[in-house]
Amino acid sequence: MAKISGMKVKLFIKDAATGKILAGQRNATLNRSAETIDSTSKDTEGFWKESIAGFKEWSIDSDGAFIETDEAYAVLESAYLNSENVDVYLEFPSGRKYEGNATITDFSLEVPYDDLVTWSLALQGSGALTKVEAEDEAGA
Repeated sequence: MAKISGMKVKLFIKDAATGKILAGQRNATLNRSAETIDSTSKDTEGFWKESIAGFKEWSIDSDGAFIETDEAYAVLESAYLNSENVDVYLEFPSGRKYEGNATITDFSLEVPYDDLVTWSLALQGSGALTKVEAEDEAGA
């Protein structure tokens, strides 16, 4: 079983033409969750509650070093200022991707007096998150 270093997983922001790697990105967390719907009824055995999956949602939290000339950061900043969603994907070394459309819910820039300028980003998924395997793209 191969282990993967987080250093090799990259966050990309899509513009009209292509995906652009978010330069300076250090950390990213892909959050996935589902609501539960209580499906317990009078004929449920053993007094154990039953549930089924309801609506799902996803989000990405990320942070990194600010690079003034980063094209992906410029796409994010423009989308944020214009209240537009962005298309994003996380790509693994194997070519696996998790991709979707997202709303920028937090876009912070930290400018300390005596340290590196950094950014943090919170993206809330809008619609489905899709998983694309490398062979899915090769066959497309």
